[in-house]
Amino acid sequence: MSAVEDKIAELGLKLPQVVPPLAAYQPAVRSGAYVFTSGQLPMVDGALPATGKVGAEISPERAKELAATCALNALAAVKSVVGDLDKIQRVVKVVGFVASAPDFTGQPGVINGASELLGEILGDKGVHARSAVGVAVLPLDAPVEVEIQVEIAE
Repeated sequence: MSAVEDKIAELGLKLPQVVPPLAAYQPAVRSGAYVFTSGQLPMVDGALPATGKVGAEISPERAKELAATCALNALAAVKSVVGDLDKIQRVVKVVGFVASAPDFTGQPGVINGASELLGEILGDKGVHARSAVGVAVLPLDAPVEVEIQVEIAE
């Protein structure tokens, strides 16, 4: 197991299996020194643990937890391409989408779930640029979706 996976275990978490694509795409692709993940839903054992809009059916606190699950799924996608998470030099960018009730404006706080977990797992290598976007609906009525871009050591 890699040092990154040891840290994930130390946090009481487990790196999941890569989530199979729901349509015509790959979970992650490598281009040069970078890996780009597709948007990762908060799937757990092949199912969404919650559905609905944040600020309506889903609380911001629960959505933040789900965003962390998305980040773990994104790391699994990265591992599927590079084989070893210790090759991550840094997380360059995180893009988070939040299926939001019309009056919900706390998208940055929700996506902090992904950002904070990446920081806990990777330390300074987890510090990144980020966008947090509110949207009307996400695939399968998921509350959140997260994609990451990471730089990989050659």
